[in-house]
Amino acid sequence: MENQCLPKKVPGFCSFRYGLALLLHFCNSAIMAQRVCLNLTMVAMVNSTKPHSLLNESAVEMLDDVKNPVYSWSLDVQGFILSSVFCGMVAVQLPVGYLTGIYPMKRIIGSSLLFSSVLSLLIPPAAQVGAALLIVCRIIQGLAQGTVSTGQHEIWVKWAPPLERGRLTSMTLSGFVMGPFIVLLVSGFICDLLGWPMVFYIFGIVGCVLSLSWFILFYDDPKDHPYMSSSEKDYIISSLTQQVSSGRQSLPIKAMLMSLPLWAIILNSFAFIWSNSLLVTYTPTFISTVLHVNVRENGLLSSLPYLLAYICGIVAGQMSDFFLCRKIFSVVTVRKLFTTLGTLCPVIFTMCLLYLSFNFYSTVIFLTLANSTLSFSYCGQLINALDIAPRYYGFIKAVTALLGMFGGLISSTVAGLILNQGLAALAWLAWNSLCSPCWPLTCYLSAFLCLMNAEISGVCHHIQHHNGSEEENLECFFLIV
Repeated sequence: MENQCLPKKVPGFCSFRYGLALLLHFCNSAIMAQRVCLNLTMVAMVNSTKPHSLLNESAVEMLDDVKNPVYSWSLDVQGFILSSVFCGMVAVQLPVGYLTGIYPMKRIIGSSLLFSSVLSLLIPPAAQVGAALLIVCRIIQGLAQGTVSTGQHEIWVKWAPPLERGRLTSMTLSGFVMGPFIVLLVSGFICDLLGWPMVFYIFGIVGCVLSLSWFILFYDDPKDHPYMSSSEKDYIISSLTQQVSSGRQSLPIKAMLMSLPLWAIILNSFAFIWSNSLLVTYTPTFISTVLHVNVRENGLLSSLPYLLAYICGIVAGQMSDFFLCRKIFSVVTVRKLFTTLGTLCPVIFTMCLLYLSFNFYSTVIFLTLANSTLSFSYCGQLINALDIAPRYYGFIKAVTALLGMFGGLISSTVAGLILNQGLAALAWLAWNSLCSPCWPLTCYLSAFLCLMNAEISGVCHHIQHHNGSEEENLECFFLIV
């Protein structure tokens, strides 16, 4: 890669490529808001999130059935409801990863966002019918959301200049933490004032508006955009000439299966999605059960990790591209640095949460730091595949996300089953015992994955001067490692 700064005549932040990143940021925020809002409204939708042995029926305050319908779902049923969205997301990964290189992303992402938003509007009626129908709606919604979250990576193959990948992708991916922040910040107030069904209606309508905006504003190829300046078009196309000059060929499945660096990225994605999904799914329930706060305070406290994670993600993107543009570090060093920060920092703060949290404030501080520092991975292993094989970036991201999502599916489902057993204190200790073995394992994996990522980055630097096909590059990974 030739580290050249942005030409003077090419627009920077006020440009269409950054406008696209901002639009995707809002779309991701809407997707995550629709996914996460059930995690908080679940506190108001059921009689109690505590195990039945602690439930004092005479002390339960019955809410208005029209404004806030209440259902008698056990904690294991709640766990299946909360994790059902991952079933749909897992099922759609490989098909979407393959189709992203064939069909226009404008139609795929726009229609999927619209479909997810319509399903969000149908969640309250589905819950009124029963838990089974609600689970079905969430699975279908997961199909649509998985299409958006996986398909969007293919966009940056044609839209992201190499020296701006960190900023553009971090701005886009930060929407995945801004969405939960907004939900947890305002959902408690909406539940108190308007009732929990309005949470789904509001975010469903927002998603519909964004999907219509997507159809109007987005173009699959920057050269086809009617309102973009010629200087910006030339800058994007010239910086990506070697990557997108030829069409997509058949998938090098054998080379991918034999690529140890690719498996390293998969293992790292598994650890990332495990911890991130556990946060998204069970932080509100944990705060309600252990810290004993109302739904409004629950939302405020649960939103703190996302606010700091959003800041960390944006800062990481700016820093990574600054290091590259100023030639302070190479691509190899930048990817290793942010992968290490995004992997080891959450491990350290999670151990502090488990063993050094003695009061309310220490618990909130360690919980916030443990989950916000995951965002450093945005400029590490999460975009490493774009450096390695941009022609197959969409499919590689789908594969890594598919295997990684099993971590989220397992963590949220098993946590619900464990929380359903016995006393709340014992259940929380059991939840900790579930996480504790995972994090030491993540510590060991971290060292291995960081070393593997160093090899990936080294080969990635070599590929920039390699004239062979990407199938040969993938095989080269295996031989070098």
